[in-house]
Amino acid sequence: MALRMRLSAAEQRVWEAFETGTWVNFTEPVVFSGERCAAGENAPADGKSWGRERTVRGEVITALLLGAREPAAGTVPAVRLRGARISGQIVLRAGSTDHELTLAGCHLDNPVDCTGATTRTLRITDCRLPGLSGGGMRVAGHLSLSGSVVTGTVRLARAVFESGLWMGGTKIVGDTEWALYTGAMVVDSGLYLNNADITGGMRLVGARLNGGLFMNNTVVRNPGKDALAGDNMVVEDTMEGAFTAEGVVRLRGARFNGTLSITGVIRSPDTEYALHASHMEVRELVLRPAEPIDGVVSLAHSRVGTLRDDPGTWPAKLRLNGLVYEGLRGSGIAERISWAGRDPSGFRPQPYEQLAAWYVRDGNEHLARRTQLAKLRARRGTFRVPGRIWGYLLDGTVGYGYRPWLAALWFAFLLVVGTVAFGMNPPRALKPAETPVFDAFAYTFDLLLPIGAFGQRGMFDPEGWTQGLAYGLITAGWILATALIAGATRTLRPT
Repeated sequence: MALRMRLSAAEQRVWEAFETGTWVNFTEPVVFSGERCAAGENAPADGKSWGRERTVRGEVITALLLGAREPAAGTVPAVRLRGARISGQIVLRAGSTDHELTLAGCHLDNPVDCTGATTRTLRITDCRLPGLSGGGMRVAGHLSLSGSVVTGTVRLARAVFESGLWMGGTKIVGDTEWALYTGAMVVDSGLYLNNADITGGMRLVGARLNGGLFMNNTVVRNPGKDALAGDNMVVEDTMEGAFTAEGVVRLRGARFNGTLSITGVIRSPDTEYALHASHMEVRELVLRPAEPIDGVVSLAHSRVGTLRDDPGTWPAKLRLNGLVYEGLRGSGIAERISWAGRDPSGFRPQPYEQLAAWYVRDGNEHLARRTQLAKLRARRGTFRVPGRIWGYLLDGTVGYGYRPWLAALWFAFLLVVGTVAFGMNPPRALKPAETPVFDAFAYTFDLLLPIGAFGQRGMFDPEGWTQGLAYGLITAGWILATALIAGATRTLRPT
């Protein structure tokens, strides 16, 4: 009772209303038009100027939540304030409360400290506060900061929320590298960040979100650093949102037992990666940003059920080495051959092999062969000069074995040239009495084949410039035969 005698008039109202959880209004409730407003727009901007008539000490709220007043039977006590200035500090550190706290449109002079606390639902909506510390807290309900302006860091590492974490329309201006620090957090319902505006990084490393992560129209700014660090987090439902990230989005080692949908904007050209999503596991990946991601994208060593994307938004630099997927959906099926060769570090064979295998499963054997050919052409650039020359020769003659009809075209072309040339300039017969009638077509055919078929090569001797032509045809025949055999043995195998 001694504490009650020291209460101000405003605090006396809060004290009396606690027993039944009645709202204490120091201002009229805000009537929302239904239209979306800017993040934090409804939070008070002049709270520091509010006088004693609407000021409540944080110590009074703390005392009520921690049992300073015994509730009467048949009531559900709670602290519910609207339009108040909270001086001092609300400190529930390591405490336990069975009562809800709801602050709407309030101004808090100091950060809220719930570190290690066990609480019921906490709603701090459309408020202005300099931070919240809730590391290790357990909330039997949800925590809502919707519509609030936080001019400091929200710390929720290792916190547990049974019914969600709501930060729709929240504006956070972090005072450190991290504006939202929630590593190893567990949310049994969803994490809602729709329409939020966050300056500073979001750290969700190791978090477990059993109801999904929703970031529609969210903006996160941390240029040159991590905008969203979600390494090793687990999302049991969907992560979606047309969010804008100015900084790195890191999802390395994350697992999504549903859909990961990235349809917004990611810009981080001055960092090693813009989207670092390697070693991920995801059932369905929708990678259709509003514009091509500005920076390097890595999906290396990830496992994806179905990948949905669009050629118009493929990044210029894309690491796919080790990526395994069961299905590809979207337009640009044939263009994916170029998609597989965008690694900024140079040639990697696995993306081509994986793509060729998918083409075969999808019934596009001709595209699988084109992919294997593209792989060999890309690999050619890693060879020294002799290897490159031999590669160009194999490519030009038989398409590395994937275009054997090229050899037939070359053979036919040379056959026509030889037939015309030797028809106009027949070679002399070595043994006129025993030599059959000269046939320019058969003679040229014999020159082109490594093993003569018509027996005319050894019976005639070309003279003058046709002698050089004969030697050239013999050489070309051996080259075509060697290229065809090499291509067949190296590349004509099941893809």
